[in-house]
Amino acid sequence: MIIRLSEERIWFPAQQLADEDGLLAIGGDLSVERLILAYRNGIFPWFSEGYPILWYAPHKRFILFPEKLKVSSSMHKILGSGKFRITYDQAFSEVVNACANSSRKEQEGTWITATMKSAYIRLFDLGYAHSVEVWENDLLVGGLYGVRVNHVFCGESMFTKVNNASKVALIYLCQNFKFKLIDCQVYTDHLESMGADFISVEEYLAVLNDV
Repeated sequence: MIIRLSEERIWFPAQQLADEDGLLAIGGDLSVERLILAYRNGIFPWFSEGYPILWYAPHKRFILFPEKLKVSSSMHKILGSGKFRITYDQAFSEVVNACANSSRKEQEGTWITATMKSAYIRLFDLGYAHSVEVWENDLLVGGLYGVRVNHVFCGESMFTKVNNASKVALIYLCQNFKFKLIDCQVYTDHLESMGADFISVEEYLAVLNDV
């Protein structure tokens, strides 16, 4: 049974109550307090424009351990070529907008609604959300953003406007910060090719709560 949340009380049901697809609850709001509570408990929002807020807590988590990152020889050459300039937390809102405007295979429209954008910009302003930006000739050509919880980076979305720019952003995130794991949330072939894999929710929560 999917639990309906109210806007008055900030709480979440136990993750074990999520359905087979990971859907745990519906409703509530995207306040900073509720979002932080969600991420600290392995829960994240994912919904489309015109629909109520849906909260997910998958029973298996698609994650990437930074030390298991796979970097191809061609990517090593690109990283060493100086083709891209990489920054951190320098253009958060621009990255979010670019992710929202990126077309995705087998996906109509975007789940990054105007309400979602505003919510994550508030998280960024308070130091909870972060972005990696990839530049080519001073143009933003790739990047990613997400929420940091202890030693876990909960990735929300990534985009690329030129070949390999999003890969560069992910490699930078893995190699330049002391994250124990990157939460990829949703399976993609692209991320699996770079070393991402599934772990149990119990293992995920153990790392998430390890301070």
